[in-house]
Amino acid sequence: MPGDLSDYRKEIDRIDDEMLRLLNERSKSVIEIGKLKKQQDADANLHTPAREAAIIERLVRQNSGPFPSEAIRPVYREIMSASLSLEGPQKVAYLGPRATFTHMACMQKFGSSAQYIPANSIKDVFGEVERGRANFGVVPIENTTEGVVNHTLDMFIDSNLLIYGEILQEVSHHLMSKSGLMEEVKKIHSHPHAIAQCRSWLETNLPNVPVSEVASTARAAELCVDNPSLAAIASELASQLYGLKVIKARIEDNMNNVTRFLILSQKPPQRTGKDKTSLMLSVKDKVGALYDLLRPFASHGLSMTKIESRPSRRKAWEYIFFVDIEGHIEEDRVKKAVEEITGRCLFMKVLGSYPAHN
Repeated sequence: MPGDLSDYRKEIDRIDDEMLRLLNERSKSVIEIGKLKKQQDADANLHTPAREAAIIERLVRQNSGPFPSEAIRPVYREIMSASLSLEGPQKVAYLGPRATFTHMACMQKFGSSAQYIPANSIKDVFGEVERGRANFGVVPIENTTEGVVNHTLDMFIDSNLLIYGEILQEVSHHLMSKSGLMEEVKKIHSHPHAIAQCRSWLETNLPNVPVSEVASTARAAELCVDNPSLAAIASELASQLYGLKVIKARIEDNMNNVTRFLILSQKPPQRTGKDKTSLMLSVKDKVGALYDLLRPFASHGLSMTKIESRPSRRKAWEYIFFVDIEGHIEEDRVKKAVEEITGRCLFMKVLGSYPAHN
């Protein structure tokens, strides 16, 4: 016969006690690893994406249930975040303020034990990492609805920072206010991108309510705290941090709304076997220049996942191309393709090889 409720709870308590003991045993090993890393390279990044990915993939493969495999990643993200904090502070600069989607992307990648530094602009995020005040920076690069973030691309032209990784964050916009009542809403605030991504819903459901642009979705939520007639389009995290009630969840027009973020660092990550390389280059102005540029990728069997162009800002009608390809710069086929392309370019820069999002 099955045991009673108290028996099961006692068993859960016993298991929890054992899990806590094992977490502390794990932490002792983490501290020793941190000491060895610092002895080998005092300036090395403590965060190692290849090791993190290997741990999670191994655990998912070994999982026999009933604990769901999709829950392993968030659980171990927090375990590894807390472990890294024992090795040393992991400072992450991001486009702030708190509760923006960039903040959420940071927490998805680095967990709640990292030290987060909100910056006022994308330029400031780059600056925090360049000056060594942050180990990493996180900035948006593109959105499935709004397209590329040109300011981020432009920053790479003069910056020596490397791309350390990427984060894909699902973007869900919620309408929120102090009261949570739609009939009390007299004005709506949000970031221009969020407003654009919810345009059809707003025109259908609140056609006569004025919409005002502010610096961020988090700032929009903050403005609602002391004014019940205001509503904000922001994240669920923003509603929690600012004590607001959600009037309507998921009001974005495109339910497949994802933003890609880049992780910035002064140092490259380790090769993982499932990597992506980003390049920045400028081609000579002649007939067929772009075709000549792309041909080596195909001839070496490389898949190009993205190409964007931006004015160089140095010469009229001169453009810089940003290209993402599958593979790592240390792979022979990638190295050979880049060598071929370099001879055809006015300018070439490898922005980094880093783990592709999985």
